[in-house]
Amino acid sequence: MSIWKKLAASFGDFRRSLAGWFARPGEAGAGQKAPERSVAFTMAVIALAAKMAKADGVVTDDEREAFSRLFRVPPGERRNVERLFRLASGSVAGYEAYASRIARLFHDDSRMLEDVLDALFHIAAADGVMHPEEMRFLERVTEIFGLKHRFRCIRARHMLHPDDAAYEVLGVNPCDDMEHIRRAWRRLVRDNHPDKLLARGVPKEMVRIANERMAAINAAFEAIVKERAEEKAGAARIAAS
Repeated sequence: MSIWKKLAASFGDFRRSLAGWFARPGEAGAGQKAPERSVAFTMAVIALAAKMAKADGVVTDDEREAFSRLFRVPPGERRNVERLFRLASGSVAGYEAYASRIARLFHDDSRMLEDVLDALFHIAAADGVMHPEEMRFLERVTEIFGLKHRFRCIRARHMLHPDDAAYEVLGVNPCDDMEHIRRAWRRLVRDNHPDKLLARGVPKEMVRIANERMAAINAAFEAIVKERAEEKAGAARIAAS
């Protein structure tokens, strides 16, 4: 059964599902099987993506398409997803309330919370512009998730323009030696393999997140290797002159 059929089966009455489901904080936590956690993860992203879309006052077609591509929503299920998206967007509950409930749902799994943030960054960046309101939203959600120390690293995976972004992606410093950086890169490659994402209960429809994360990790490492090689070559030229 696809994630969308499971979602529909679990939340047949969409008008009551959102508030009712998030009001049961322990339901998707420790001890739950991967299918239940997949539904929980999908609900979390839909709810927060809907709230984030209101942050800059408009939901763009690019953001809608990004969500559909990310989750591979089949045409026959898009109406239900759109309906749930609208319910979350129009709910009187603020995004901080949703974020707090999601933090409780996945209190035992910080990696799952980081997966939610990666999905939100992917959607926010879909229209080519990261609005200040969206960035503040993402930073606040990261704080509520207890991952404030990871915000710069997560942001760097999606916005590689700052000079030190490659180091942020790998969680290292520009002053670290190459061997330390290589160990950090290998650890991230091992920990972020798509199979580990699936084992955490992230829907198989969303393996794209793992692939994009791996691409960002590898690109960051390659950028540092190139930078260090250029620095070494420059130092050699100076020494020879």
